[in-house]
Amino acid sequence: MDNAYSLYDPQGKRLYLNLEERKAFYEASKRQPDKVKTLCQLLYYTGCRVSEALKLTADRVDTAAGEIVIQSLKKRSTTPHYRPIPVPMEFMNDLAVVHALKSQIKNRLWTWSRSHTWRLVKATMIEAGINPDMPYSTGKGLRHAFGIHAVSSGVPLNIVQLLMGHASMSTTAIYVDAVGEERRALVSRMWT
Repeated sequence: MDNAYSLYDPQGKRLYLNLEERKAFYEASKRQPDKVKTLCQLLYYTGCRVSEALKLTADRVDTAAGEIVIQSLKKRSTTPHYRPIPVPMEFMNDLAVVHALKSQIKNRLWTWSRSHTWRLVKATMIEAGINPDMPYSTGKGLRHAFGIHAVSSGVPLNIVQLLMGHASMSTTAIYVDAVGEERRALVSRMWT
C-alpha cells in the first residue's frame, strides 16, 4: 500500500491518535481560550483539514441544520466541492457565541496563519499529555483519529468518505485498517 494512504510512517509508527488520546485532546480543548477551543473542537467533530478549518466562513455554519459546510481543498477539480458535516448542537451554540455568527456573515472564523494554527493545535495536544515527538501528534493525526472513530462507531464507509471529502473509497478504506483496541472493537462485532 502506498505510504500516502497508510496509517503508519515508514518506521511503523502510527499516524493517528488512539481513542484515549483523542478524548484527552477534546478535554484539553475545553481549557483553551474560546477561539482556540472552537478550532480544536471543529477539528475533533468534523475531521477536516487545518487548512479547511481556516477557510471556514460564518455563512457556511448552518445553525438551523446543525451542520458545518466544509469546502474541500484537496479536490483537483476547478469546481469548488462542499461537504456538510453534522455536529452537536452544543458545539454549534459555542460557535455562534464565540464567533458572533449573525454579525459576521462572510468573515472567516479564524484569521490565523496556518503555522500559528499548527502551533495552537500542538500546544493543545501537549496539554492533553500527547507526546509531541510522535508522528500522530498533528492535525492530520487528529483527522485520522476521526476516520477511525467513525468506522469504529459503525458509520458506513460511504458516509465516512463523504464526511472526510475523499474522492476515492480506497483512501477512506485505510480507516478500516486500525489496530489495537480500534481493531479489536471492529472485529468484536462478529462475536455476538
